[in-house]
Amino acid sequence: MEDQNRQLIRERRRMQATLARRKVFTTTEKFESRFDHMTQEEKDAYFRKERKRAAGVLARRNVFTKIAMGFGVAIAIGLAILALVPIFYTFINSFMSSAEIKDNYGVVFQSLSGHAKDTGATYLDKTVVLRMVPERVTLEQYKTLLFMSPTYLLKFWNSVIMVVPIVLGQLVVSSLAAYSFARYRKRRREILFFSYVILMLMPFQVTLVPNYMISENLHILNTFWAIILPGVFSTFSCFLLTKYMRQIPSSYIEAAKLDGATEWQIFTQIALPTCKSAIFAMAILLFIDYWNMVEQPLVLLTDDQKQPLSVFLSQINEAEIGIAFAASALYMIPALLIFLWGEEYLVEGISHSGIK
Repeated sequence: MEDQNRQLIRERRRMQATLARRKVFTTTEKFESRFDHMTQEEKDAYFRKERKRAAGVLARRNVFTKIAMGFGVAIAIGLAILALVPIFYTFINSFMSSAEIKDNYGVVFQSLSGHAKDTGATYLDKTVVLRMVPERVTLEQYKTLLFMSPTYLLKFWNSVIMVVPIVLGQLVVSSLAAYSFARYRKRRREILFFSYVILMLMPFQVTLVPNYMISENLHILNTFWAIILPGVFSTFSCFLLTKYMRQIPSSYIEAAKLDGATEWQIFTQIALPTCKSAIFAMAILLFIDYWNMVEQPLVLLTDDQKQPLSVFLSQINEAEIGIAFAASALYMIPALLIFLWGEEYLVEGISHSGIK
């Protein structure tokens, strides 16, 4: 029976197709709805009821949306406060004297492992009071840090000398390599790019020993070049820019070739302007990453006078805790300014690159 029904349906469809090709149109049977049997008053009542029901559904949906949005905003505000509390207290404590900081947080320092008299667990013997406002605002630690001791400025310029060439050099090298990966279409490209990804996944502590051996053989150990050269040829920025450049429409490049543009002109006039946001995002990420580096200078630089500011902060002792807070506050300013300046580029560059 089912086969016969299917056969009838097929024959009916063939007949309809034949009539359509011959432009023979048949009138279809008009179906009547219940609105055809309603009076105008019944139609108006029906539509009023439906509008009321739809308004109730929209109202409940808006309430649910507002509750979900409020809950999400509350969570975001809470996370933002947790992230900003250490920065806030660092700046507040930088205006306190060392004696006041010791009075406030001395119990915390005494509970640390370096002050513990036994090897067992240590606990706070009283509650720590975090003061929001210093009792006496002083700039003595800033004066000592910036004018009476040249060590901070020396370490600051050491960081600048190392970080700026790394950022600029890595952007140049990675943009050229990323363009090559995006334009090179053969099978060996994927093998080479996969090796880049493997190197990116490795923690940099794994490469410290090979970098030390190479620097020693090149006779650049204990120089700024031992930090700059490995940083310039890092793989993460190449991976990010490659993902971005592969999204450039091929029609742009084909149109440029038809106009007689060379590969260098395509790279400088099409690829780089299109990847502007990704390049700015990479510059911000690289600056923040290498501005906070500690392990590389400790391993590759044996001269204390060449150490960057990030290492100097870890060497400030407890007696100079006020200077430590002031140095930390000044240390955060360059990274915060660069982040606030390029926040839009950072969000746009990472979102368009496809990295999650």
